[in-house]
Amino acid sequence: MLFAAAPTPTPTAAPNPLAPDGSELVIGAVAFLIVFAVLAMVLIPRINRILEERTKAIDGGLKQAEDAQAEAARVLEEYQAELAQARHEAAQIRQQAVEQGAQFISERQLQGAAEAQRLVDAARADIQDERERALASLRGDVGDFAVELASRVVGEPLDKEARQRRIVERFLADLEEGQIGEGSEIEAQ
Repeated sequence: MLFAAAPTPTPTAAPNPLAPDGSELVIGAVAFLIVFAVLAMVLIPRINRILEERTKAIDGGLKQAEDAQAEAARVLEEYQAELAQARHEAAQIRQQAVEQGAQFISERQLQGAAEAQRLVDAARADIQDERERALASLRGDVGDFAVELASRVVGEPLDKEARQRRIVERFLADLEEGQIGEGSEIEAQ
């Protein structure tokens, strides 16, 4: 019975889990203050510095982005101005080319007309020269034929060549003037 004689503890009130013991409360508060002090002295400045660096980096990135956007807008305006100027210059060059082309065509047409007129005039002069040569040759041939014919008709040879030529020339002149058919002048001589 050794075991039977053991005193049993008196029932006391059960500890409340929401109301800790006072010594645990003091130890917990001191530990919290130590952790808080370490965090406040070491960790929070580092966190603040990192947050400031990130804020500066973000602000710097935004500023750089704004600067880049402003620069891009400025470059775009310059490009558009240069493009407008280039288009204007191209339009002027096209207009000048059209005007020069029209002037060139006009000059070539005038030169062509002048050349054509010169060729026509030269051809007319050649035709007139050929006509005169043909008439002179024809007069000589007709004169010779007329003298020979007259010699046969008269039955005598006509010896005086100058007289023969005058008769032939007069006959041809009358022929050109349309006075053939009267024949009295030729018979009178």
